[in-house]
Amino acid sequence: MIKAVIPVAGFGTRMLPASKSIPKEMITLLDKPLIQYVVEEAYAAGIRDVVFVTHSAKCSVENHFDTNFELEWQLEQKGKTQLLEAVRNTAPPSMRFSTVRQSKGLGLGHAVLCAKEVLGSDDVAILLPDVLIDMYECDLQKDNLASMLERFRLTGKSQIMVEKVGDSDIEKYGIADLGGKSPIGGNSVPVKAFVEKPPLEHAPSNLAVVGRYVLSKNIWRCLESTSAGSGGEIQLTDAIDSLLDSETVEAFYMTGKSHDCGNINGFIQTFLEYSLQNPKYGPLAKEAYKSLSN
Repeated sequence: MIKAVIPVAGFGTRMLPASKSIPKEMITLLDKPLIQYVVEEAYAAGIRDVVFVTHSAKCSVENHFDTNFELEWQLEQKGKTQLLEAVRNTAPPSMRFSTVRQSKGLGLGHAVLCAKEVLGSDDVAILLPDVLIDMYECDLQKDNLASMLERFRLTGKSQIMVEKVGDSDIEKYGIADLGGKSPIGGNSVPVKAFVEKPPLEHAPSNLAVVGRYVLSKNIWRCLESTSAGSGGEIQLTDAIDSLLDSETVEAFYMTGKSHDCGNINGFIQTFLEYSLQNPKYGPLAKEAYKSLSN
């Protein structure tokens, strides 16, 4: 079974000052921190082993999925059964967590490579924790990642999730070159190359990489041989380019949409949408927004 790597070692500079003392992955979206949504997505897709790549200031991420005996005892004594259940269910049943530390901030590729000491040379799923896949549209949160994993099992071809973005956003993302092909939602197409943050006039498509990868074990060899680029960082996209030289890599065109919660604008948009759609908090949110618009 494929294991997942979730890199959480970054400083979250796009969310400062909120992320100065609180890891951005622990900033709450309604009643759960962002990282819990990503772990639940992995679990729903069938993943049972997660490796967090972290650093010394991110202990709260590990603690969130650990047992807090004192808190649980207090809630039990006070008869707060619903809260007790919520606290006990932060870690999905049978989900196993491991942690490794990235001692230096040398890029996403280096962070993933740090997990090799735990994973060995196995195939791997990589989930970026500041990207959420919408969970309110027909189980799409589960189906996208699960479909990528199934496609990989059937073909052995690495899968990288992409999503259509507007012209004004193209230069913010890695863009997939599919040789002019146009995939439909839930399907995969071979990739010719990925172009990192191209200007609109040079973009090969409008399909952007959105933070979900299922990669063959050969990615480890590529990461180990990838040289540091701009800022002295080892980039995952450079390693994937090397992987393309030796095997087929496919772009999986997601259904639904993603949410970039790694910046304030994206987080606000996600908070509004999730609060309106949430079964528990939706009615209250709708009343609040209605009163503000009057």
